[in-house]
Amino acid sequence: MSGDDLDLSSLSDDELVRQMHDDLYDGLKEEIEEGVRILLERGWTPYSVLTDALVEGMRIVGEDFRDGILFVPEVLLSANAMKAGMAILRPLLAETGAPKMGKMVIGTVKGDIHDIGKNLVGMMMEGAGFEVIDIGINNPVEKYLEALEEHQPDILGMSALLTTTMPYMKVVIDALKEKGLRDRYIVLVGGAPLNEEFGRAIGADAYCRDAAITVETAKDLMRRMHNQRVAVG
Repeated sequence: MSGDDLDLSSLSDDELVRQMHDDLYDGLKEEIEEGVRILLERGWTPYSVLTDALVEGMRIVGEDFRDGILFVPEVLLSANAMKAGMAILRPLLAETGAPKMGKMVIGTVKGDIHDIGKNLVGMMMEGAGFEVIDIGINNPVEKYLEALEEHQPDILGMSALLTTTMPYMKVVIDALKEKGLRDRYIVLVGGAPLNEEFGRAIGADAYCRDAAITVETAKDLMRRMHNQRVAVG
């Protein structure tokens, strides 16, 4: 059912949230913006709108992407609809100091200008409640180090689509080791030519096959990191 057939404001809160999940799935940007505004007008907190309507909706999208039911073009539409909702919520979330899942710096490595996969990961991570700083394409090691110092993330994500640029990921990880910084960050790597064996060989925490798996892996590793810190503390 499309937003043209439906007056979103006539729905109960529960019905509206379910409809927003459907609209996210279908990539309906204007309907998502309208749904977000209606929930806020009804007194929902920005964080509740984010988690119940948007993050939960993108979780469904992510699962179907992982299972081969949805494909990249459809997920990009969903992610863009999510982004439109986030544009309304982001300043409100900042004002209320809403909790985040964690923070990620992501960028494509030096020599590589491919960014569709990276952009999709960034949008899906944001959809899962992470703060994402995207430093773009063709990043030398210095750019990664500057971004890590400036933003102090939990996660560093690196992407490569060329077999010739894959080894540069190890250059970045080795630089972190030399500076004694490696243990501060969860390092995730991805891109079409990579595999788990390569991820292990260069010292990454995980290789992520696609955006949905990146979100699952990031959440799992964040939980483990939190538990370790609690145990040490």
